[in-house]
Amino acid sequence: MGSRIARRLASLVAAAVAALALAGVASAENYVAMGDSYSAGNGANSTNLSSSCNRNTYAYPYLLAQQRGSALTFVACSGAVTGDIVNGQAAAANSSTNLVTLTIGGNDVGFASLIVACTTLGCQSQIDSSNSQIDNQLPAKLDAAYNAISSHAPNARVVVLGYGRPFAHKGCWGTTGVSLSEEDQLNSLTDHLNSVIKSRALAHGFSFADVTPYWIGHAVCTSDPFTNGLNLFSTGESYHPTRHGYANGDVPAVRAIIG
Repeated sequence: MGSRIARRLASLVAAAVAALALAGVASAENYVAMGDSYSAGNGANSTNLSSSCNRNTYAYPYLLAQQRGSALTFVACSGAVTGDIVNGQAAAANSSTNLVTLTIGGNDVGFASLIVACTTLGCQSQIDSSNSQIDNQLPAKLDAAYNAISSHAPNARVVVLGYGRPFAHKGCWGTTGVSLSEEDQLNSLTDHLNSVIKSRALAHGFSFADVTPYWIGHAVCTSDPFTNGLNLFSTGESYHPTRHGYANGDVPAVRAIIG
């Protein structure tokens, strides 16, 4: 009798454990991380998930998924523009997707050209060009990208992150070639870009994660920078978030919205 009871209890316990495991799988958050290099993980000095897109385990999407136990589909890619969301990345999501995060827009307004110009012969002309593109071209491009996401993931919460202000009106090796005046203008350009991204995101019913407060005191040339300065040995890492920037800037900015 005692052995039958013991076997019955063991069977019930095993069934309960299996049910809990199945419930955990069923309720796992289906998370799709889209976007450009600021979502893929450039700046973290790793390509351990994708060498072609620079995705890595130090990027905020991977860290966020680990913290939340999410089932992550990670399609963000270095160099991506809004057209890549429309023509490819958005299709990674579907009606079962619960969460989408992304950074997008920087490459559409000449981020790479700004880096080259500002670290060589001067970047006033490129700053003016980028600001013009932010006003006159970017809103429609963002709308197209956001519409594609809504179409593929109608049930998802979408969180669009802004870009961190890179400079502290301070010079060091990491700001080689960039004058203090250019630093201030590039910070203002970042604010301008974030403002337009936020406006279009909110218009589509998305959330906007403002990383600016988390970057205060952590610009290039500080003791704990959240943004890399110029890296002549790996230019693709330049002016992208550091590992601390992803972990202590982007992740808490998103979690402040989704919990």
